Amino acid sequence: MISIDRTRVVFAGSGAFGVPTLEAIRDSKDLEVVLVVTPPDRPAGRGQQPTPTPIAEVAARSGLARHATEDVNAPASLEAIRAAAPSALVVIAFGQKLGPAVRDAAFSINLHASLLPKYRGAAPIQRALMGGERTTGLSVISLAERMDAGAVHDRVEVAIDPRETAGELHDRLAALGPEAVLRVLRRFRAGEVRAEAQEERLATRAPKISREDAWVDFSRDAEHLRGWIHGLSPRPGCTIRIDGRTLRLVRVEAVEEVEVAALAEVDASKVAPGTLVEPGLLRCARGWLHPLEVQPAGGRVMSWEEWRRGHAVASGTRVESP
Repeated sequence: MISIDRTRVVFAGSGAFGVPTLEAIRDSKDLEVVLVVTPPDRPAGRGQQPTPTPIAEVAARSGLARHATEDVNAPASLEAIRAAAPSALVVIAFGQKLGPAVRDAAFSINLHASLLPKYRGAAPIQRALMGGERTTGLSVISLAERMDAGAVHDRVEVAIDPRETAGELHDRLAALGPEAVLRVLRRFRAGEVRAEAQEERLATRAPKISREDAWVDFSRDAEHLRGWIHGLSPRPGCTIRIDGRTLRLVRVEAVEEVEVAALAEVDASKVAPGTLVEPGLLRCARGWLHPLEVQPAGGRVMSWEEWRRGHAVASGTRVESP
């Protein structure tokens, strides 16, 4: 039997976004995960029990060596990585910046959830939706001193479904990660590394999402609000208040003026933004929002029609976003 020397890979990650790629590298015949680097277990849930990261869970389930660290650049972490003698270092949703000593320990790449140089930063999936993008994707880049500024080795582009939420897009892109990362690792293995510098003039930022983002400004167009709401779904979620009841908008669609005129015989010019009219539409500066799925405070996700059957709301009711 002919033996194949496997490329030794150290994988650094934390969130669920990297799980499919870690599993693909683990299962590959020509690649070998020699160490998984991830943050330590943290308190979570009602009982605040120590909980491993999704990446740590895969490592434990797969019998992979694991190094838990709050600071990947600390001497002990650098020593652990060097001791693993990696040829490649793969970083996905890790949450820690790698210094030059770690980056230079091996061929180092990062999987980022946007078509760089657009949406550099912590929330590329959410910000792409909130920004009304019609396409997004993945970039495999070299690790660099500046955040997400490394040369691009590979890209995967996808169309965004108008009804897709950030949670759904996250999972779809995560499932495409192995395709791009393994392609780059195999080019590296074959001595065929190629990458192109990013165009700095096209760079945009994707700052971390905060609760201050999670409200609905009905003075904006419906199409803008559709992307905004989906970008914040499922977390932290945009909420509205109708007749004193709080609802989280999970999924919506934008409806054009002409469609509403045909459905409801409504003179849009006489309806103030933030008003609900039959058949269950919310007025925006231009166009209308039609909620598809909502979640009452403390309740389950349900269809808008199901919620309305249990809560009579008069046409003309004003809707607020706290």
